[in-house]
Amino acid sequence: MVSGAYLKEETSRRRLCRTKIGIFTMRFSILAVALAVFGALAVPLAASQGSQSSETVVVVPREAVAFQPLNPARGDAGPQAGVLWGDIREDVPTGTIIRFQPGFSSPPHIHNITYRAVVISGAVHNDDPSAELMWMGPGSFWTQPAGATHITAAREDVGLSSAFLEIQQGPYLVQPKDRAFANGEFPVNVEADNIVWIDAADVSWVDVPGTSAGSDEAKIAFLWGDLSEVGKNGSFLKLPAGFEGTITGGNAWLRAVVIEGSATHQVSGASEATLLNPGSYFGSQAAAVHAVTCTGNDPCIFYLSVTGKYLVSRS
Repeated sequence: MVSGAYLKEETSRRRLCRTKIGIFTMRFSILAVALAVFGALAVPLAASQGSQSSETVVVVPREAVAFQPLNPARGDAGPQAGVLWGDIREDVPTGTIIRFQPGFSSPPHIHNITYRAVVISGAVHNDDPSAELMWMGPGSFWTQPAGATHITAAREDVGLSSAFLEIQQGPYLVQPKDRAFANGEFPVNVEADNIVWIDAADVSWVDVPGTSAGSDEAKIAFLWGDLSEVGKNGSFLKLPAGFEGTITGGNAWLRAVVIEGSATHQVSGASEATLLNPGSYFGSQAAAVHAVTCTGNDPCIFYLSVTGKYLVSRS
């Protein structure tokens, strides 16, 4: 059981993060997406098959993601999960798209492991059971520590809500609130308007040749992790409309999920590019080169989970 003092401190810290998040700079790392159903995972939930693949590269457009109910007893009324990589039933890193019906709200619950999440569509609330509603729109980021009691809800008047959810270990379980525990981490909610964007030329952990601060080029927002050459980390990458170029790296692991905008991705040797709308992803297990174009009139925002650095280059 968790003491009342801990719960009070947790609530206070989450609310402080809402109001003070604008003071974050690139030297601050946010502590290390979203399910809200009270029940066991009773169906296999493993990665979707990519429409393009090579020996080291996988590309999964949104239309190829297969969704299943997280709780078959609730069927279509409950959240649906579409696994991009990994398997949420196993102890492996996993990335999943979670879809919520309008007006969905979970009972208070906990998870056995910490997860991170990014809103893709609609509006999602994830907070302590007693907290006032704070709807987070597309591009918002939050973390949910293992053992902390919370609820998750989807706004009713904005259509289907969806979020990308990432875990570094598993399995991903939903457990009753009376099993709450303190794991030393605290939750963070960052609404999209409070994300601190940094010119890529101003940071050393992403290489963007030929750019200067303030230019209409790539921008970065660091979210979590270790920025060493062998460290695992997560960030947002914003590319301007019309960008054509490549994303290369990291040393052993790169996963990129489209959060906003539309992009194309082309595997080396492929005859044509694959259209990637929000909820799509591409990934590699080694230092592969990903040819990317940001189509349309709006910037493209990717969530990148990598080991080490990555390189962004214009064509």
